Amino acid sequence: MDKPVMTGAEALVQTLEAAGVDRCFTNPGTSEMHAVAAIGRAATLRASLCLFEGVATGAADGYARIARKPACTLLHLGPGLANGLANLHNARRARSPIVNIVGDHAVSHRTLDAPLASDLAGFAAPVSQWIRSADTADEVGEAAAEAVAASQAAPGGVATLILPADTAWTETTKGPAAPVAPTPFAPPAEAAVAAARAALAHGESSALLLSDPVLSGEGLELAGAIAAATGARLYCDTFVGVMARGAGRAFVRRLPYFAEAVEEELKGVAHLVLVSTKAPVAFFAYPGRRGSLTPDGAEVVTLARPGEDAVAGLRALAEALGAVGREPVRASAMTPGLPTGTLDSMKAGAIIGRFLPEGAIVSDEGATCGAGAFVHTAGSPPHDWLQLTGGSIGQGLPVGVGAATAAPGRKVVCLEGDGSAMYTIQALWTAAREHLDMVTVIFSNRSYAILKVEMMRTGAQNPGPNTLAMFDLSRPDIGFVDLARGLGVDAVRCETAEDFAEAFSGAMRRPGPFLIEAVMP
Repeated sequence: MDKPVMTGAEALVQTLEAAGVDRCFTNPGTSEMHAVAAIGRAATLRASLCLFEGVATGAADGYARIARKPACTLLHLGPGLANGLANLHNARRARSPIVNIVGDHAVSHRTLDAPLASDLAGFAAPVSQWIRSADTADEVGEAAAEAVAASQAAPGGVATLILPADTAWTETTKGPAAPVAPTPFAPPAEAAVAAARAALAHGESSALLLSDPVLSGEGLELAGAIAAATGARLYCDTFVGVMARGAGRAFVRRLPYFAEAVEEELKGVAHLVLVSTKAPVAFFAYPGRRGSLTPDGAEVVTLARPGEDAVAGLRALAEALGAVGREPVRASAMTPGLPTGTLDSMKAGAIIGRFLPEGAIVSDEGATCGAGAFVHTAGSPPHDWLQLTGGSIGQGLPVGVGAATAAPGRKVVCLEGDGSAMYTIQALWTAAREHLDMVTVIFSNRSYAILKVEMMRTGAQNPGPNTLAMFDLSRPDIGFVDLARGLGVDAVRCETAEDFAEAFSGAMRRPGPFLIEAVMP
């Protein structure tokens, strides 16, 4: 019996498996066929087919956020990568480790300018913290091991490995490579700890501003203890990758979305300590308004930059302050009452807060209608909240798919605006195929409502019918129930609080994918 040939594709897959990568989200094409075949023979690496590349990249992001390890993608040449760029942008902002594998033309074919030829490295550069093209079969194993390690290097992000077709099909003499240990995050400097200690000595006029990874686990407990010991306020960024919330968790106030609301929230803060984040800025520029949201004259101290060991920094700070073991202010358990009548965002939020189960994962892309859910789940059983880190809509459903894949024993709830849902509605098909325990709530107000608000805030004058039509999602109304069923997901439409309560509570009790279209005013 002939010995199986070790091709570049086989070396790629075996290297990924040895490094602990066990999930590939893919929408492949012709140049990736040998990689597809190798994945099909893999011992532990499993593929999830996605019907659009933006679903694949968003799912890899959601998987990485929950599993706390890299997933990989497999995309087809430059156009496939381009289709996935928006959610790679979000993943970069979430600091999610992703091994982004992109097939390319055979090295010998690149000079022929075939129709799908493009500048792959140029496409990948803005969203990647590491890029390499494995141009020979003998390079593949080494490049794959480097990619896994690079995705986990500070601050965490996308490592793009370009795989030419002939590299994949050619026999390699080197085979798979051993895993490469990621470079550990550097601890904050002693001077940073001392500066943070001095800043927090000012009590209520001080504040800590947090982001990943200190919004869960030990980091969250330490931050809560420090706030309790000093009287400092405790905040997190408006959008974070993963936030541990719910009854019994250390309570953190989220900065509002609108710039003027952030300025109001931070009023009186004279000493701001940054932990794994940067000083707050407005989401957009507005005429006559400033972009920096740090209060005038406030001292800004960085305890840990993104990519430094923020947990170690908080641990050192807690020890310096004598705060170790102090009891944080914790969120109190709350069970919202059941509303009645015509459904709106606050009533929907109260129902979600009432029935959200312990251990749930919420992927929040609810835009204008999602605020009610965030408010009413503050005292729900402990859960994790995933947000739109980079601001590019179309993230919520794919991130939900990835999260549900990473945590099959936990209920995933996707909160979606109707406009953003249409960017990556194909994710429902993957949820159905994989029988993921993912419940999607579409807030259907038949509008890009946030853009109506932003139109006023930017000062654009006298919007007429043609302008307003660009924010209108009616004529025709989108039939989300029909769309969901066409993609294999059972669905129901709700117009009253009573109907929504019945549908949502039932969906929390049964496994598998389900969609609720919640009709909003």
